Amino acid sequence: MCSAQKNNPNIIIIYTDDQGYGDVGALNPEAKFKTPNMDRLVDEGVTFTDGHSSDAVCTPSRYSLLTGRYSWRTSLKKNVLAADGPCLIEDGRVTMASLLRDAGYNTAMIGKWHLQMEFVGEVNGGRDWSKPFTDGPIEKGFDYFYGIPASMNYGILTYLENDRVLEPPTLYTKRKVGVTPRTYRIAPPYDKAYKEKLIEVAPSFIDELVLETLTNKAVEYIRNATKDAKKGTPFFLYLPLTSPHLPHCTHPDFQGKSDCGNYGDFMQETDYRVGQVLDALKANGIEDNTLVIFSSDNGAESNYKYQRDTYQHYSSLHFKGGKRDIYEGGHRVPFLMRWPKEIKAGIKVNTPVCQTDYLATVADIIGAKLPDDAAEDSYSLYEMMKNPKTVITDKPLVNHSFTGHFAIREGKWKLNMLRGSGGSLKPVIIKPKVGEALYELYDLDNDPGETKNLYFEHPEVVKRLTDKMTQIIKNGRSTKGEPQPFVKENWKQLTWMTLD
Repeated sequence: MCSAQKNNPNIIIIYTDDQGYGDVGALNPEAKFKTPNMDRLVDEGVTFTDGHSSDAVCTPSRYSLLTGRYSWRTSLKKNVLAADGPCLIEDGRVTMASLLRDAGYNTAMIGKWHLQMEFVGEVNGGRDWSKPFTDGPIEKGFDYFYGIPASMNYGILTYLENDRVLEPPTLYTKRKVGVTPRTYRIAPPYDKAYKEKLIEVAPSFIDELVLETLTNKAVEYIRNATKDAKKGTPFFLYLPLTSPHLPHCTHPDFQGKSDCGNYGDFMQETDYRVGQVLDALKANGIEDNTLVIFSSDNGAESNYKYQRDTYQHYSSLHFKGGKRDIYEGGHRVPFLMRWPKEIKAGIKVNTPVCQTDYLATVADIIGAKLPDDAAEDSYSLYEMMKNPKTVITDKPLVNHSFTGHFAIREGKWKLNMLRGSGGSLKPVIIKPKVGEALYELYDLDNDPGETKNLYFEHPEVVKRLTDKMTQIIKNGRSTKGEPQPFVKENWKQLTWMTLD
């Protein structure tokens, strides 16, 4: 490891929740809402036009972002986790926070965790909220944590600080259904008695105020951390926001402000919150040497179809599918970076990249050496950020769906290793009939919408990518280095191979 140097940048990762590629105005000129602050990042930094979350759902992507490792190497082979339970990040594993903390950074997380943490007791009166929770952000490299345990549509709804529950969630609630598809609120009145599948909630918790609360806390953190940063101790702030994930609980100040219903209103509030963070950097005089990374944990929720049909807003742009899907709409997301001191304004990189790459990139920036058992799927993007023509040879990209199926990418070729999407497009995961394709092969340069399956036309590409996927799994890594162990059990999705 290295010690923090005076010229090392502050680092902020703003991570939205279920935001599609077309939900940034600068990436989608026909967007039906305005995102001037996200557009600032496009105009003032680098846009990775082929940037991806590792997964098409929440928990796995968050694991990959922080560890530089695909989540399917853990016990989580599909789906997402809950709020309460053992953390998916293993004890002792290097995270971006622990790497930077050990290099002399101040580290903080403000926002949604959703990698599980362990609370004392059980639901329905058996909790002891006075006791600290364990296996949360503080144990994974963060000096400071303020936020909520998981998504706001289930789990535990209250604010946490470091390892403490700030207000005991002693009441219970359920979704208050809205009038448009898949919209609802988590709002008072709350119930005093527990019933099956109700959510634990703190009495003062109001969903419409969560984005404002988290952002204000982030702005406060930036202000307080600036003094150390100017003296040579930079900070890392991981800011995973709760929007535009359901419930679309827009602050009253932003309701009715867009041309895309409540979803558009919520996105405009989200953009405003991004602007508050950017403005805080400028106000505190640290904008020039702060690397801001902006992305989303997966593509747009399935009600993107409602926004498309009702308002002609295309959250997935021209890409197929959305959240949960193996298709591009499930994991091709806004992937923006701004660092005025190092990155030229307004450049674009068209190379396929992944959020797993963040950890190696940060390590490269600060001059830290990663051990063999860390960041197994992470490639540094540092040179590419400065020079978009930089080529990383032999860099595969693997994506993963809600049902745990794979897509592997090599240049223009993408092989979806199942028949169907693995998500909201209702996959047909059955043995193909005679003459039917086993998988789907697409040429994304000429067919970014994944409309023409070239499986039969290019058997050599199918074989090459299948063999490469096999090696990536068996080696426990996709980067160079010593093979690494991984969880091999309960992996029904590996239909083309067996594990020793």
